[in-house]
Amino acid sequence: MTTTTDTGRQRYALIGTGARSQMYLDALATTHHDVARLELWADTNPGRIEFSRRHFTAAGVPEPELVAPERFADEVKARGITKVIITTPDFTHAGLAVAALDAGADVIIEKPLTIDAEGVRAISEAVERTGRGVTVTFNYRYSPRNAALKELIASGEIGEVTSVHFEWVLDTAHGADYFRRWHREKKNSGGLLVHKSTHHFDLVNWWLDDAPRRVFASGGLRFYGPDNAAARGLGERPERGTTDSELRDAFSLDLRADPVLKGLYLDAEHHDGYLRDRDVFTGPITIEDNLSLVVDYQRGPTMSYSLNAHSPWEGYSVHVNGTKGRAELHVVERGAVLLDAHGRAVIDPTAQPDGVTPDSSRPVGDRLTVQHHFGPLREVLIPEGAGGHGGGDDVLLADVFRPGGQDPTGRRASWADGVRSLAVGLAGNRSLATDLPVLTADLDLGPAARVLEVRAR
Repeated sequence: MTTTTDTGRQRYALIGTGARSQMYLDALATTHHDVARLELWADTNPGRIEFSRRHFTAAGVPEPELVAPERFADEVKARGITKVIITTPDFTHAGLAVAALDAGADVIIEKPLTIDAEGVRAISEAVERTGRGVTVTFNYRYSPRNAALKELIASGEIGEVTSVHFEWVLDTAHGADYFRRWHREKKNSGGLLVHKSTHHFDLVNWWLDDAPRRVFASGGLRFYGPDNAAARGLGERPERGTTDSELRDAFSLDLRADPVLKGLYLDAEHHDGYLRDRDVFTGPITIEDNLSLVVDYQRGPTMSYSLNAHSPWEGYSVHVNGTKGRAELHVVERGAVLLDAHGRAVIDPTAQPDGVTPDSSRPVGDRLTVQHHFGPLREVLIPEGAGGHGGGDDVLLADVFRPGGQDPTGRRASWADGVRSLAVGLAGNRSLATDLPVLTADLDLGPAARVLEVRAR
């Protein structure tokens, strides 16, 4: 059976039509519709399918055929579809990826690859068994600022890398959101070391062209959750943010204020009971909001890493020390979380509430510098990027739907890259549980363990 339409477009299937899928659906309906056609889709919630259907077909493209989730892989195989996009919650990734691989499809999967060693083993065994490919969509690799640092390190200008310090701060809009959704329970997401930090660990692995060897982690739930709220005397709170209660505050997310969140979740919650707007100071929450790691790499460098999920601003800084000097990347993605006249958080970085000037917040922007030993500081020009994830999303989508172009920095991420990134998070979670350093070789990753073996240059 052919794998393309009569117009030569590649045929796709997608499972999971929540917020994660919208970037891919928009690309399939507009920018890349000339080379890609969405033929099948599935979701456990009919309300999310209906919302996505209205927006997808508004571009004038044919509606994909809806299949039941339990029939998804069978239909992919029966129709000879060889590209499957998985945009479902993290804990479902492994099972869906294996089913799609066994159905004869290559898989495009949202990070993280999966949430545990069992899932890694299952996916790696399926890749070996089927010969099919898995692409993990690490969109931060495609951001011009991150690519510029990659090129700088690869050029040898700072010599051999000896250490990296990497700090990432999530603000009280974005960071808080992980404590409202299904992510708040580690059994669903693996915690922030797996769900969120997988982006960051992948960047370091990619920048250094290296793999993690040993991890020691420290951290805990120190800001969100009912115990922390009680200790700070916050008092009674509403169970969810979408309410007219006088108890709501700046941490309350009102789904009615965002048409996408309203359509995908509030209007669809009667189908499955999933609440997208739970209060961040109620339980159960089993993930951490403050994390610190020390990671040793196979070729010798060490990384110190920290993540905070309740910062007043959002962004990151990377300091790379080498035998010839030092490179620094400083990024402010959102300078402040401000409030509108109704006390709601303003999360659009270009928007300002009444009476607040842009100067009232930290300036948004990127700065990459390099300095040699006994030399002056030099700023490195970063090409401009547009779109989400620091300008990475649009470039990533082009690479997904129009593969085959030049890739001099090796941005395309395979399942092996997903494993290398995930190994840091899995070892970190084990270290948190044991108070001991953990060797990535001891994670029981099955055939995937070999991707952590890196030879000295």
